[in-house]
Amino acid sequence: MKTVAIIFLLVIIGFNAKTQTAYITNETDNTVSVINVLTNSVSGIIYVGANPTGVAVSPDGSKVYIVNTNVNTVSVIHTALNIVSNTITVGEDPFGISISPDGSKLYIANNFDNTVSVINTATNNVLATIPVGYRAYGVGVSPDGSKVYVTNHSDFSVSVINTSTNTVIATIPVGSGPLGVIFSPNGLNAYVTNKNTGTVSVINTATNTVSNTITVGVQPWGVAIHPDGSKIYVTNYSSNTVSVINTTTNLVSNTIPVGSGPDGISVTPDGNLLYVVNHDANTVNVINTTTNTVTDTITVGSVPYSFGNFISTCITDVALLNNEPASITLYPNPASDIIHLNFSNKNLSKITLNIYNVTGALVKSEILNQNNSKVYIGDLSNGMYLVTIKSNEFAENQRLIIQK
Repeated sequence: MKTVAIIFLLVIIGFNAKTQTAYITNETDNTVSVINVLTNSVSGIIYVGANPTGVAVSPDGSKVYIVNTNVNTVSVIHTALNIVSNTITVGEDPFGISISPDGSKLYIANNFDNTVSVINTATNNVLATIPVGYRAYGVGVSPDGSKVYVTNHSDFSVSVINTSTNTVIATIPVGSGPLGVIFSPNGLNAYVTNKNTGTVSVINTATNTVSNTITVGVQPWGVAIHPDGSKIYVTNYSSNTVSVINTTTNLVSNTIPVGSGPDGISVTPDGNLLYVVNHDANTVNVINTTTNTVTDTITVGSVPYSFGNFISTCITDVALLNNEPASITLYPNPASDIIHLNFSNKNLSKITLNIYNVTGALVKSEILNQNNSKVYIGDLSNGMYLVTIKSNEFAENQRLIIQK
């Protein structure tokens, strides 16, 4: 019971209105730092597998997928509870990861296997393993989901995968040591960082050929794109800078100093902020994309990486409609057979309580009123659950531990 109480104290945190979240992998801590983008503070720490590197967030924000390079797995994080709900075995030494626009498939680059693992996100099963080039590293999925580009770090190429057939349909020569890859929002171009040549290759996706090469800083690594497609952002690991590229001219329009060893990089969905992970400084810089200046620095875990899109595109709104706390007490917690809810607010209407397990499945739904606030949970198994309580006047989430 003492262990349960400790867990409860660790996980019972509040929910913010209009919150958005960034997930930072910390390689030597084997953790993920959860950053509240509204406050630029670390709101939680999640333990995952050994040497976490790549990150992908599901389109609806309900799951985050973390590549654990040293143990050849992917951790599935249930974001409502901030816990690992599943672990998937993939190829050897995985790094890059990306998710299809509809959220149905994951693509993981296995560096030592020279393969890409395709995962069905509904079942968490590996659907296919696709041979690609030598030392596969980065992965990008086209906006229409029809193609996947994979950077092959040691043979200076990009493999093009047809997602309908799970076969390589083209191989594109790029610069030396390609790492990051991202598509433009319209899917007409892809951008690849070439670590050894200090360049970015611009690929015409219709012809699968390089249409331009842009010189940036020393050892370009991660790459992100503004939501409107007007700018590309590239981290230069050994220059400690971010290059800002104008996609109309394919020229560097600005260079922003950041922390030591920048690698991972992501843009918020509104395009206003850029988050840069500083591998050697154990920090994340927040950049205002209008002024191209660092506005905040967040300390995270040891040797952060976050290779991929690590900011949720889903903005969660669990605020009260009148912006006042609902002050609902759920007790006892931990519970075994029955929970009670105490509503301090009066005149609430159409109260619905839903309980979800760690996989996100709805396991119980009850219609309540202020005179009927008792819920039987004896038919549910031991574990952690998310409880959502909604009425016409408010919405609130709480966490529940069932321990019999």
